[in-house]
This record gives sequence, structure tokens and C-alpha cells, in this order.
Amino acid sequence: MPVAIEIQNQKAKHWAMLLLLALIWGSSFILIKKSLEVYSPGEVGAFRILSAALVLLPLGISKVKHLTQSQLGYLFCIGLLGSFIPAFLFATAQTQLSSSLAGVINALTPLMVGVIGALLFKTKISKQNAIGLIIALFGVCILVLAGNSGSPDIFRQFNLYGLLVVLAAVCYGFNVNIIKYKIKELKPTLITAISLIMVLPIAAIYLFGFTQFSFKLIHADGAWQAAGYIAFLGAVGTAAALVLFNSIVKLVTPVFASSVTYIIPLVAIFWGVLDGESLFPLHYLGIFAVVVGVWIGNRKTKL
Repeated sequence: MPVAIEIQNQKAKHWAMLLLLALIWGSSFILIKKSLEVYSPGEVGAFRILSAALVLLPLGISKVKHLTQSQLGYLFCIGLLGSFIPAFLFATAQTQLSSSLAGVINALTPLMVGVIGALLFKTKISKQNAIGLIIALFGVCILVLAGNSGSPDIFRQFNLYGLLVVLAAVCYGFNVNIIKYKIKELKPTLITAISLIMVLPIAAIYLFGFTQFSFKLIHADGAWQAAGYIAFLGAVGTAAALVLFNSIVKLVTPVFASSVTYIIPLVAIFWGVLDGESLFPLHYLGIFAVVVGVWIGNRKTKL
């Protein structure tokens, strides 16, 4: 096969993986929203991690003993920053933030990858990256100030919950760089499985020891359906998606891999509007600024 054709096939494969990942992660926001109708944010976050870790437990538990202390330390950080903490942040944010807007603010992830890479991993951040970040953050500010009603009355509508999604994007920024630069010798499936296994005990102890999850599962109306949403979110939206994402990170640049967040907002908005969420003019302005900012900050990214 000619080299040019092989390169094009590889690019097509990378984009196909990216689009599938965007569909999975973009749909996660509506699943969180539905599960919050029965369960608390902590219950949603913990059960999501528990479900994801149990799916991958058979793949990783026997491999733990073969890893070094350094690798295990990095994998624990990946479990916290790439899965555990964001699961709680997104669930908490969506108690006061629509699923559509949460998906849009999450688009900051590629820029956070670049900033953290420059600050801690000696990668370069260009003037273009900085301009894109400023524009995208301006968009986030609009979305936070507009709240859920689209009103610019900052004293009544200021929605700090949007900043929780920004913090989740920061966590993802650390996560991607650690995977790319600190444990590149490990396979994606192993990274995902063991990182989730390492935070599994924390999630289980919290879920069954400090929440009413078990009681609600038995007694609350719609509890089993909502639990099904979370279980699917964990198994597919976390476990399977992280294996796919970590595979992409290993194949391409970190910023390209995190550019999946260009497409996630479109999927999240689609599900949100289908579920009856309303978007107002200020929301569209904020969405436009975030997407344009992310695009400007990463438009020269190469595979």
C-alpha cells in the first residue's frame, strides 16, 4: 500500500475514533441529568465510577502486581483526575446547569491540556493558544453570568456551578498530559482498567457507607431506571470511552485527542434541546465564543 494512502487511512481511523468518542461523551450529560431526578450528585458520581471499575476489573486486577510503584502512583492520579473527581464535579454542576451548557463548557479541555502541558510538562504554548484560551474563557464567563434563564442580571442569575465544569476540564488537562508523558509505555486498556480499580474502593465506601443509594434503589420511584442510566454511563461513557480515549492519546498528540470536545457540545446540545432545554441569545453567544476560542487555540494541531 502506498505511504500516502496508508497515512490517509490512519487519519480516517483517528477521526472515526474521535467521532465515536464524541457521541458517547456528548450523550453522557443527558444521562447525568436523568439520573439526578432520583439520586444525589454524590450517588451519581460514585455509582458511575463503581460501574466503570467493575466492568474493567477482570482486565486489570491480575496486572497490578507487575507494575512499579511509580506507575501505580501515576495511575492513581489518572483515576482521580481523569474519572473520579470529574464524575462528582459534573453531577454537582448539573444540579444547577443544563446538560447542554455543561457539554459546551467542557470544550475547554483542549486548551487546559495545552496550558498545563506548557506549565508542567515543558510543551510549548503559542500566542495563538493564549488568544484562543482568552476567547473561550470569555464565552464561559457569558454562560456563567447568563445562568439557566439567559438573563444578564448577574446578581440574580450568576451561576458558579459552571466553574465546576471548568475545574473538571483542568482535571482532564492534567490527566491527558500524564498519560502522554509519564506512562506512555503502558497499554490504553491497562491504563483505564487499573486507574479505575485504584479508585474503586473510595467510590464503594462512599456510596454504600455515606449515601442513601441502597435505600433509594429499593424504595424510590424510578430508581432502577435511573440506576440503569448511571450503570450505562459508567460502563460505556466511562470505561469503554476511556479505553477509546487513551488509545487516541497514544496514537496522536494530546491536544488532538482532547479536541473531541469540539464535537461533544453539538451532541450535548442536541440531547438537551430534544429533552426540552431552552437556549437563549446570551447562551448562543457564549457557545460561539467557547467553540471559536477552542478552534483558534488548536487549529494548527497535526495528527
